[in-house]
Amino acid sequence: MSEAQDAIELHPQTLRIDEHLEKLEDEIDWLGRLTPTNIDAIWTGFKDSGFKKAPAFEYEALPDDLTDMRRELLSLHFHDFDSPMFEALLIEKQRELDRQIELVRFRDRPGFVLTSLDLFGNVSESLLAAARTIRDEVPVIDAGPRDADADAVIACGEEEMAAYRERSSDFRQKVVKNPNRGTQLVTIQGNLHVACDYEIERARIIPLLAHEIGTHSVTRHNGRLQPLRVLECGLADYDRMQEGLAVLAEYLCGYLPASRLRVLAARVEAAHMAVLDCEMPEIFATLYEDYKLDEHSAFHTALRAKRGGGLTKDAVYLRGIMEIMDYLANGGDFEILFVGKFALKQLHTLERLIDEGLLLKPDLLPRYLDDLDAMKRLDRVRTLDITQLYQESSES
Repeated sequence: MSEAQDAIELHPQTLRIDEHLEKLEDEIDWLGRLTPTNIDAIWTGFKDSGFKKAPAFEYEALPDDLTDMRRELLSLHFHDFDSPMFEALLIEKQRELDRQIELVRFRDRPGFVLTSLDLFGNVSESLLAAARTIRDEVPVIDAGPRDADADAVIACGEEEMAAYRERSSDFRQKVVKNPNRGTQLVTIQGNLHVACDYEIERARIIPLLAHEIGTHSVTRHNGRLQPLRVLECGLADYDRMQEGLAVLAEYLCGYLPASRLRVLAARVEAAHMAVLDCEMPEIFATLYEDYKLDEHSAFHTALRAKRGGGLTKDAVYLRGIMEIMDYLANGGDFEILFVGKFALKQLHTLERLIDEGLLLKPDLLPRYLDDLDAMKRLDRVRTLDITQLYQESSES
C-alpha cells in the first residue's frame, strides 16, 4: 500500500460497503459461469456437422448461494459517506451486481436475453449501422500465419509483467497457462490466462499484451491502490470503456489489423442476432459469408454471442472504442482513463474526487506511452473515423 493511499482515510461505512461490493464481485464471477467448459468439443462437433448443428453447451454447476449473495447485497445500508459522490457510485455498483446475479440465475432459461440487455444495453440502430459500414468498407486482408504458440505468448507476457513490477513494487499480476483448450487469451482479476492451444500471428503478441496487461491488468492495479477499492473490480458499466481502451491499445502499439476491426463489427452483428433468438449455425453463416471471418473466428464469435442463452456483452467493444474516439476527438485527456476501472460517464465525478484529495491519480500507465510512435498514433486517433482504425501491416 502506497504512502499516498495511507494518507487518505475514508469513513468506516464507506470502506465497509466498498469491501462488501468488491467481495461480491469476485464471488459472482458471472463471466466464468457463462463460459462453456466444453468449447473444444463444441468446435469439433460443429465442424463435423458442416457447421449446421452445434452441440449443447456445458457449464460449471451454478452456486447454491445465489439467493444468499443477493440477500447480502441488498441488505447493505448506504449512509454516513465521506462524499455523496461516493454514495452515488456505490449504489450504482450495487444495482449492477444485482443484475449480474440475475444473469447467472437465468443462464439457459427464458429471461436471460432480457437480463443481458438490462446489464449491457441493446444493440442500437446506430451501432449496428457502424458495424455494417465496417463490414462494407474495411478491406478483407488475410491475417498473417499463426506462427506463435501459447508458450511464446506466455514468455512475452511474463517479460511484460516483470517490466511493470520494476515500475511499481505493488504490481502483483501474473501469467497463467490455462489447461483448457479453446479458451483463448483472457485477463481474469488482472492475471493473464493463456489457453494451452493458443496460437497467434507473432506480430500481434505485443499489441494483444497491451490490450490485456497494459489495459486490464494496469487499471486493476491502479484501482487496487485507490482508497475506493471497487475501482479495482470496476464501477458500474465499466466494461464498455475497458474494452474500447484495450482495443485502442492495439492500434497505438502499431498493429490493429483490418481483420480485427471486422471481428469487432461482427460481434455487434452476432449480439444483435442473439437478441433475435437466431441459432448458432445462422449466426456463424452470417459472420462467415457476410463479414468474411475465417471459420475459427466466426465460430468463436458466434459461440460468445450464444453463451448463457444470448449474451450481448460483445457489442460493447465497438461501442466502447467509438465512445473513446469521440472523447479524444473533443480533446479528452488519455492518461486519466487509467485511474481504475470505470465508465466514461463517471469520469467527471472521479476527477472531482481526485481534486478533493479523496482519490489518487494513476500509479502506473501503459508502457507503450513511452514510445514516440505510439504518441503520434494517439494524436492521429483524435481525427480518425472508426472505419480508418486499422493497420494493413505491423508498424514496427
